[in-house]
Formats: sequence, C-alpha cells, structure tokens
Amino acid sequence: MKVMFSAGEASGDTHAAKVASALTALDPTVTMFGMGGQLMAQAGVNIVYDIKNLGIIGFVEIIQALPKFFKLRAYLRQIMIDQRPDVLVCVDYPGFNMKLAKVAHDLGIPVVYYIAPTIWAWHKSRGKDIKKYVTKVASIFPFEAKAYEEFHCDVEFVGHPLLDIVKPTMTKERAKQYFSVSPTGKRVLLMPGSRKQEIMNLLPPMLKAAETMADQGEVSFFLPRAHTISLEKLEHVISQYTVPIQITEEYTYDLMQICDACVAASGTATLETALMGLPTVLLYRLSPITYGIGKLVVNVQFVGLPNIIAGTSVIPELLQQDVTPDNISKALQPMLYDDVYRTHMIEELHRVRSLLGQEGAVNRVAQLISTVARGEA
Repeated sequence: MKVMFSAGEASGDTHAAKVASALTALDPTVTMFGMGGQLMAQAGVNIVYDIKNLGIIGFVEIIQALPKFFKLRAYLRQIMIDQRPDVLVCVDYPGFNMKLAKVAHDLGIPVVYYIAPTIWAWHKSRGKDIKKYVTKVASIFPFEAKAYEEFHCDVEFVGHPLLDIVKPTMTKERAKQYFSVSPTGKRVLLMPGSRKQEIMNLLPPMLKAAETMADQGEVSFFLPRAHTISLEKLEHVISQYTVPIQITEEYTYDLMQICDACVAASGTATLETALMGLPTVLLYRLSPITYGIGKLVVNVQFVGLPNIIAGTSVIPELLQQDVTPDNISKALQPMLYDDVYRTHMIEELHRVRSLLGQEGAVNRVAQLISTVARGEA
C-alpha cells in the first residue's frame, strides 16, 4: 500500500503523524510520503516538501503567496505522477488541499479528506467540490458529518482524534517536578500559535499582559514551542519584555494539567485545553481586510471550537481590536482567583469533551484509508 499525505501546518502534521503510525501498525509494508513536518517524518513518512515555511493565514496573506502555492501544487502533482500512490490523504489546510484533491482526482487517484473543510461554517459551496473530488470524508464532528450528508458526500463520522492524543503521561506531582514549578502562586500557559504570523500578532500582547499580572501577584508563565517556530524567534520576542517565560519543548499535556489558566490562539490549541479541562482565553486577530471579508462569509456565532461544539460561550473570545494586554489580563483574573467562575467553566469544558464521541478515531481513519487504497470503499 502506497499512501501520499498532504498536511500544511503544525496541527495537520500532528494528526497525520498519528495516522501514519496507525497505518504502519495496520500494514508494516506500507510506503508513505508527502508534504508535512518533522512529526510525520518521525512516524515514517518520507517528506517531499517541508511545511516550515507555509505558516500563512488570511485572504490577503494567501493572495500574496499564490505564486508559491502554484509552484508547490505543480511539484506535488509531478510527485503523484511519478509515485502513483494508492490514495492521497488530505489533512486540513483546505485552501490548498482542495486544489490538490482535484489534481489527484484528475489523475485517477482516490482521495481521503481528514480534518475536512468546515462547510458547516463557511464555504458551503465546497460541499459540491468535496462530493466531486473526494472519495471519502473522515469527519471529526457529528454535526459536520450531517452537513456533508446534505451534499450527498461519502462521509463517515470517525470521532475526534484529540480524544486519543490529549492525555497526560505523568502524575501532577511528577509534572510539577519535571517543570520545576513553584509550590505557590498561579501558573499560566501561553500558546500564541504555530505560525510566524500568529507569533507576531499575538505573543506581544500576551507578554505585556503577563508583565501586568506578574506585578499584581505570584504568577509563573510557560510557553510550549510549536515545532514550526524556531527557538531563536521566540527568545527574540520574549527578550523585549521583563517577565520571565519558561519555554518548553515537550510534555505539553502534562504541563496543561498543572496550569491554572491558558491564553491561546484560536485553533486546535483551544480544543486541546478544553479536553484537559483548562480554563482558556481565546485570541483571534487577522489583518482588518481579511477579518472584514471573513465576517461576510462565515456563518458561525463563535470563533473557538469549544464554543462552537457547545453551542454557547464556554471560553471568552477576544477578537481583533479587543486583543489587548488589559483585556487579556481582565479575562484571566476570574479563571485564577474566582473559584465559582472557574469551577463552572471546567464543568462546561467537560461537557464539550462528552460531545465529541468515543476514542479510537485515529485507528478508524487508518482503516478507512486502507479500505480506500484497496479500492473497497
């Protein structure tokens, strides 16, 4: 079995790597290659294009990068022609992967889409394209599967992969020792994102808020480094502020379980903290033009996945001009010091987890890919 992957950012690299490991367990003779990052490489995928330089979000930013994307798509098309994979597995990154799915379809290569385009939120027109170019959709949300069924797509609800992934490996006491945390005071996790753009937009106000909070009480701050962001880049930004920040490289879920609150860029991180029951402030900031266009086409009440899944405001969202150090600090205060507020939020986060189905999504996706690759779908 020959499987080609296409993942365009850090979260996709994580999900694809888990699936790659599951495919190897299912079929030790499997050959895997494609676009991805270091986690996929560690899982046995031959990386034909590294995603380190693909951290681009927003309409304006994507338009500026279009020539690079055209060249990349042509390159991956040639890879498909040369290697003739049994299946292309697209993981998230819809702006690019939808085009690549069409390329594969035109070449007669079946396509499995995992972490599929959010047609329930916007781009409903993509439902028709998915039906035309994608052999099987592996859906991670029950409401998402229903949306795809409305377009008569071949969809299977597999459950959410984070249920398999988001688990601590240490006891709380062992984690406290590992991260050398102070036995007193509060602990706050900073997760500014996995793209350079997010780091530049969101990390400075996070750090300024951290300075304010450190002046008001004993608070320690931790920042897990996304593998798509260089340590030097993070240290350069952090060096411009006076608050001590401990950059961490691994065991992020163990760190989450000993923190009291988190400030995170909108995206997968907010769902990870939800599954860990960690109160979180969501930040979302794009260029004004990109955000304005998005407001016209996005059909959701909330930005954050925990809130979308729950259908109500579970975690606070700070959007665009509201992403300020003062607002971040104010949103964190009750999470750290108001027991009633904190307890209610944790209960709501547990409810979010219960809505995501059962564990085992990664293995179900691997089996689905194998079935499509064998032509049995």
